[in-house]
Amino acid sequence: MWSSPYPTELLTTAQMAQADRLTIEGGVASMALMEKAAAAIASAAGAILAKTSGRRVLVLCGPGNNGGDGYVAARLLREQRFKVRVAALTSPESLRGDALEAARRWDGKVEPAQTCDFRGTDLVIDALFGTGLARDLHGPAVVLVERLNAWRRQTGQKVVAVDIPSGVDGTNGAIRGAAVEADATITFFRLKTGHLLLPGRLCCGELLCAHIGIRASALDVIAPRTFVNEPAFWRAGLPLPRVDAHKYARGHAVVVSGGPCATGAARLAALAALRAGAGLVTLATPAEALAINAGALTAVMVRVADGPVGLAALLADARKNVVALGPGLGVGEATCALTETALAPGAHQRANVLDADALTSFAPAPERLWRAIKAAPGPVVLTPHEGEFARLFESGRDAREAGGERPSKLERARSAARSSGAVVLLKGPDTVVAAPDGRASIMPEASPWLATAGAGDVLSGIVAGLLAQGMEAFAAAACAVWMHAQAAVVFGPGLIADDLIDRLPAVWRGLCPE
Repeated sequence: MWSSPYPTELLTTAQMAQADRLTIEGGVASMALMEKAAAAIASAAGAILAKTSGRRVLVLCGPGNNGGDGYVAARLLREQRFKVRVAALTSPESLRGDALEAARRWDGKVEPAQTCDFRGTDLVIDALFGTGLARDLHGPAVVLVERLNAWRRQTGQKVVAVDIPSGVDGTNGAIRGAAVEADATITFFRLKTGHLLLPGRLCCGELLCAHIGIRASALDVIAPRTFVNEPAFWRAGLPLPRVDAHKYARGHAVVVSGGPCATGAARLAALAALRAGAGLVTLATPAEALAINAGALTAVMVRVADGPVGLAALLADARKNVVALGPGLGVGEATCALTETALAPGAHQRANVLDADALTSFAPAPERLWRAIKAAPGPVVLTPHEGEFARLFESGRDAREAGGERPSKLERARSAARSSGAVVLLKGPDTVVAAPDGRASIMPEASPWLATAGAGDVLSGIVAGLLAQGMEAFAAAACAVWMHAQAAVVFGPGLIADDLIDRLPAVWRGLCPE
């Protein structure tokens, strides 16, 4: 079965500081935490060096506790007979607290980092600035980071970052002036949101999370609302067919098709819904596209549903419990009318998945869509890519907040979920799923081969298939994102959208118990 290398919860930098504080107030010495963190750093560095038979390590230490971790790691690596140099941005005597004590326990030479020579080094440990970075790097720090990155690119030698690559904002993943490009990042207790959000994620390399004695009970106080999108997060709600179940027990999804020149997107979504586990899937098609759709489908049923009246008649059947629409429908009032028909309140509970043209059609008047969503007979999931998101949620609005900083992808998705009343699945390499109640998940990574036509239509279909089986909307959206990404990993290079559907059975086999 698939398993995650990371704990489920994601923390902001403020929440991580609170976890540290609660643990120390509970009787754990802060210096003991630093020693354990440094032991994890030394272990990770040693494992990398073992692969190359390297022995020469340069530790770059900053002015805070991140630098303190570096001093302790340097001492531990030297005790393991590695050849260790330490270079610091500030003199050890200027440090305070645990960082000062860590520097005192290092009895070797300390070079000025501004002029340190990277030549003859097999591995650099970046312990300059951790997740507590509060402002952009500037001056000598930027020059040092740029020199380090240039050395890494030219030599192919490795860099390990402590906590987070220096210059990456631990909460929003932004680059603060400049950022170290690491091959591996070792963080502690829980990953931070900045580890998974772009562009910071691109600087982190392999992510490692070490347990150093911070008490898990701190999470009860912090109550995190952001999670790593991995099976451990949503597996308990995963719909699995029972031995005594029949097809109607697994739900009946309806996917709405466009006209004869735009039918492929809906067919991809319909097939994906079926592969995702829906018991039945019907493609609702205009009469003029009936022959095209019927000739291309077998397991998916095809029914004529011309315009809002035809769709309403089809959805009168209470067994049809989820509708997906938008792909290939066209932008305009006709699509708005179909969407409002699907969202119209009625006697039957029904979920909706809105993608592509069903989103863009409402860009001139998004409040019209929000009203329909709030009246809908069940949960609604929106699946925009960045362009669709901007048209629907940010059109005519200054995308920069006060202070000149654009909100992070996580913040934007959360805000959109609150304003729309829907689960928002904001696609991309760092896909974020956000619920109106504030819960959110971030996908740790996705295959670059997913950047292909029709991949988003398949994702919408997977969401619909999971919703048809009764999976809670936020969990269904998160699960669909993961299954979609994993199908791409299973297939590999050369992927097209159809291949994602074909690989879903392999993904299911990895999720299902023996």
